[in-house]
Amino acid sequence: MLSRRSLFATAGAAGLAPLATGAAVAQGTRWQMATPYPDSNFHTRNVKAFLEEIQAASNGALQIQLHSGASLLPMPQIKRGVQTGQVQLGEILLTAYSNEDVFFDADAIPQLVTNFAEAKKLADLQKPYIEQRLSRQGLSLLYMVPWPPAGLYAQQPITTIEGLRGLRFRTFSPATNRFATIVGAQPTLVQAAELAQAFATGVVQAQITSAATGVDTAAWDYAKVFTPLGFSMTKNAVLVSRRALEALPAPVQQAVRAAAAKAEARGYELSAEAQRSTEATLGQRGMQIVPPTPEFLEGLRRVSTQMTNEWIERAGPDGKALIEAYRR
Repeated sequence: MLSRRSLFATAGAAGLAPLATGAAVAQGTRWQMATPYPDSNFHTRNVKAFLEEIQAASNGALQIQLHSGASLLPMPQIKRGVQTGQVQLGEILLTAYSNEDVFFDADAIPQLVTNFAEAKKLADLQKPYIEQRLSRQGLSLLYMVPWPPAGLYAQQPITTIEGLRGLRFRTFSPATNRFATIVGAQPTLVQAAELAQAFATGVVQAQITSAATGVDTAAWDYAKVFTPLGFSMTKNAVLVSRRALEALPAPVQQAVRAAAAKAEARGYELSAEAQRSTEATLGQRGMQIVPPTPEFLEGLRRVSTQMTNEWIERAGPDGKALIEAYRR
């Protein structure tokens, strides 16, 4: 535990200035954090534990208010909000920002990652590339946690990839938009908070996302069938303003980093538990849980090969090196 006196002594010795919020460290620094996910989501529960550990380790010298459920900023605005100082911390779905950089999108390639061991291997290989890119934008990466494997939600069982043709398909990232285009579906951008209304009004007819998101959005109210595909395991990233982080006394910075390492390890455990519990919940609420047919998986593998090759072409030599290292 860090004493308040030692924190302030370190701050004085380092000559650190107060944060942009104007709250002097000696009086306790207050940060704001934005996440687009509801309090019940395992990512948000992990974030809450992360923030509590920081506040305890700093003896309350750093206090962080969490704004969950997109109550302060919607997902598309969170990263920019951290960059501009509107909030000091933010949680984002990395693939949602892949128009900025292709390396945010590697985990969204269909079936490149299908289990937690593969997700961790890819994340560790991606991390230096992601840290480098965020650093140029005044951001620091604290930790990343994968979602459980994504599956298909629809109104009836879909037995082949061709069965998606013509359907209004919910997208939330460039990768899901590309997938929909390849299979001949009609891509429609819809954020998670708007899913129920989008399905109810016929704006979308199918989507691919995790069972955890299905539970968050009460998917049983708008879809009848869930097919666990192991489609992808995209990651959430928790980001901090580098300027805000570096304005903290060194011991508090260390406390933030230590809590982040614990949050990442805990997040993998929570994600695995969420996969088991949320798929069970979908079934208990009346959805049909229908395994994918061999024909659907074969079609998905063809799309995966195409999207992997396209990703490597866009990412260049670094992308080729990443995929080759991952496949070794």
